[in-house]
Amino acid sequence: MIATKKYLTVIRAIPVLGDVLAHLYGVLKKSEFQNSAQYWNDRYRQGGNSGAGSYGRLALFKAEILNKLIRDENYTTFIEFGCGDGAQLSLLDIERYHGIDVSESAVAHCREKFKDDSTRSFLTPAEYAAAPFKADISVSLDVIYHLVEDGVFDTYMRSLFEAASQCVVIYASNEDEKTADPHVRHRRFTDWVERNMPDWEQSAFIPNHHPFDWKNPQNTSFANFHIFKPKRSI
Repeated sequence: MIATKKYLTVIRAIPVLGDVLAHLYGVLKKSEFQNSAQYWNDRYRQGGNSGAGSYGRLALFKAEILNKLIRDENYTTFIEFGCGDGAQLSLLDIERYHGIDVSESAVAHCREKFKDDSTRSFLTPAEYAAAPFKADISVSLDVIYHLVEDGVFDTYMRSLFEAASQCVVIYASNEDEKTADPHVRHRRFTDWVERNMPDWEQSAFIPNHHPFDWKNPQNTSFANFHIFKPKRSI
């Protein structure tokens, strides 16, 4: 079960006021939210970060998996759709990295943070679309379940796969479920891949070493690794 539902279950269990508080929580969340791009633009502009998954043991777990994949497959170029504040990048061992993010504030932050490293570049989606390119590996970390609009999700997925020459890595939940949190919508993205990317197939699934625990949400996650590679010719 998703994190938000767990929290709402706890809230509703409060005697007398539980249902009222749960309703107010939903109303307040929806009143603040306009669309997914606006949410992340506002979050980074107001000093927010990429979230708990980009820090601590979850970030170390993601880096362990990605760095092993990079070493084993000798990947040298890496493109990440949803680079956020660059915290996860700091843990990656890759020769050349390109980060794309919908938040201009996040892109500006990363450009400043890595300004002395010419092997790292950062772009907005519009900048990338104006001059698209491919990398050995295309990566999505903790992004898909924040793409609440169908059109945004479809465009994102196509960009993710079209940018990869050898491998696509997705770290996310993989179930269809809307939540009380307006900026979270879980999707069974593997169905989308089967329908829309017939030349790709899932080559590996790596479960999270820290599966979600509602008692410890900052250090656990409902996301797992799904690795896709081009189908081999028979």
